[in-house]
Amino acid sequence: MAGPVTPPRVSARRRRPGVIALSLALIAAGGAGVAVLLLQVGDRTEVLTVARDVQVGQVLTEDDLGKASLALDPAVKAVGADDLKSVVGQRAAVELKPGSLLSPSQVTKDNLVKAGEQLVPIGLDPEQIPATALLPGQKVKLVHVPAQGTADTDKASDAEPQTLDGWVVKASGAAPGTGIVVVDVATAAADGATAAAWEAAGTLQLVLAAPDGA
Repeated sequence: MAGPVTPPRVSARRRRPGVIALSLALIAAGGAGVAVLLLQVGDRTEVLTVARDVQVGQVLTEDDLGKASLALDPAVKAVGADDLKSVVGQRAAVELKPGSLLSPSQVTKDNLVKAGEQLVPIGLDPEQIPATALLPGQKVKLVHVPAQGTADTDKASDAEPQTLDGWVVKASGAAPGTGIVVVDVATAAADGATAAAWEAAGTLQLVLAAPDGA
């Protein structure tokens, strides 16, 4: 009968000092990397965001804005959340879309209708509204179209119609029942009275102007 088997002896490996030092250095480096990452994640700035659609020229309210805490690149210009009170009451200088950061250049304290301009409200029937949506900032031409049956009708057919330049400040939604859309158009101050008279007489037509360079 075989006797008990003696397990082999396993000699402990001697750890070289160089390997131990390298291991400690890697652990230290890894810890430093984690620390830097944690610092970067923690270095956040609370900024203002756009909460809903805002048209050009619209006065901003608190409901139009939100807040977010982000780690921003220094090149990104954003309005800090601490400036909320100073931003509310200003106007949107460009169209603002929800989910975007609010930058200082996107708001203004100035009225978008500048000195030397007048605002003329123009009511458009459904058949007069372009298929292309009227957006703030679009350039338009106000065309004088003499009323049918007047003495000026025949004259106008042989001559170039009178036109005035302007740009859209704001367009309302279609009125319930009538479908009429009111468009606020800024014109040169010298043309404001003429445009208003054409509008009152029902002899004004709004035409979208070609974009610059077209």
